[in-house]
Amino acid sequence: MEVNCEGCAGCCLDWRRLLGDDDSVTRDAADEHEHEHRRHDPFAGSDGNDTSRDPLDDDPTFVALTRDKVRAFLEAGMGDVLTPRFWHARDDAEGVDIDGYTVAAVAGRPAFFVGLRKPPKPVAPFGRDEPTWLPTCVFLDPTTLQCRIHGDELFPAECGAYPEHNLALAHETECERVEAAFGGDRLLETDHDEPDGLLLGSQAIGTKLFCHPRPAALEGIVERATAGELTRRDRAETIAVAAASSPGTLAISDHHYEQAKATILEDSGPNSESTADSWVGPAIRDWYERCRAAGEAIPSPAVADAVERERGAPETPGWDTLE
Repeated sequence: MEVNCEGCAGCCLDWRRLLGDDDSVTRDAADEHEHEHRRHDPFAGSDGNDTSRDPLDDDPTFVALTRDKVRAFLEAGMGDVLTPRFWHARDDAEGVDIDGYTVAAVAGRPAFFVGLRKPPKPVAPFGRDEPTWLPTCVFLDPTTLQCRIHGDELFPAECGAYPEHNLALAHETECERVEAAFGGDRLLETDHDEPDGLLLGSQAIGTKLFCHPRPAALEGIVERATAGELTRRDRAETIAVAAASSPGTLAISDHHYEQAKATILEDSGPNSESTADSWVGPAIRDWYERCRAAGEAIPSPAVADAVERERGAPETPGWDTLE
């Protein structure tokens, strides 16, 4: 598998807003991407043809994390980077009604993924001269457009397997979407090994697909997840269930649930000592504050030095040092 990632990061941010700003992209192409610009979602089924379980959120490049990876982020004091995803049910029989939505469920338990948050960052992908505020993965350096944890043990396996998973499922890749919208060559090779870790259907339960045992506890959370207004306590409720899940079953460990929830709420507080040791929470809050305060002004991506690097974020190698 060979891809050209330099200057792209299309799989790490939501670039749909650029379609309306770029005169070289036709309206038809923009309309097509509005409907098709989404990673394959394993909850839709192994054939990838069933699109009736649409996510309640609007993140087209959501990366699902495993339970073990969720626990690893919590142990690293990085609970702030995690966020849940829910889906609309295919029909009333498979769903649970919460906040006016029929949420997809397994055995009456609302199902969800846990992935990485995308705060707004000033980025200029695809050779653009001027940056734009775009929802961007918390770990992406806006200056180099490289992942700050690539090669680290926290780097998600799902990110490392992309776009192989999509190719194995005969589903369009982000590389191809970027090529169609902005030109250039991104997907340089389509040959791939038999991918591991797809975890489709029931085999994902408790490992990647989590099921909340108390639907009533999600009242208000589902509505705020749909609106993109989740609070730290909202995220703690779902992430704790994910961390307490048992692979292959619907069982939840009460001990691990309470421990994970306390870790998130204590380690992510504004005055927490753990937060002082982890750059991610303060950086996420700073990005949102800067975006709100900036109005129509867009700073240079280099402002990430102050927002992320000076708080302890790992540096990226730059493209010149890579072969």
